[in-house]
Amino acid sequence: MNLTKVFYDGKCGLCSKEINYYKKVAPKNIFEWYDIATKPDDLKLIKVSQYDALMYLHAIDQNANLKIGVDAFILIWSKLRFWNILSIFVSLPVIYSLAKITYNIFAGYRFKKLSHCQAASQEVSK
Repeated sequence: MNLTKVFYDGKCGLCSKEINYYKKVAPKNIFEWYDIATKPDDLKLIKVSQYDALMYLHAIDQNANLKIGVDAFILIWSKLRFWNILSIFVSLPVIYSLAKITYNIFAGYRFKKLSHCQAASQEVSK
């Protein structure tokens, strides 16, 4: 069985809180969760740098398609009861565009504020 794989920043308080909520409400055997802040080697599965994975949420669907940022959230929400309605709403063209812009601004802001993200940033520039 191919599970949806989610690669998240476990050192980010907000990220961890949100992912822990999803873990609690998700049906069994739907997701595999990877905390890439503490176990960056898991990123070898998707061939993504820790820098990129800390910047934006990454997920892989059951067909091995990589989803990044808002698309990763849409994928997660589509698998959760009640949240699947939000996945449909956010997928609407105008809402999707606004969500991507908002998420990208927030992700950049969050990344600049967290020291472990800055450490990953410095590793990339070496």
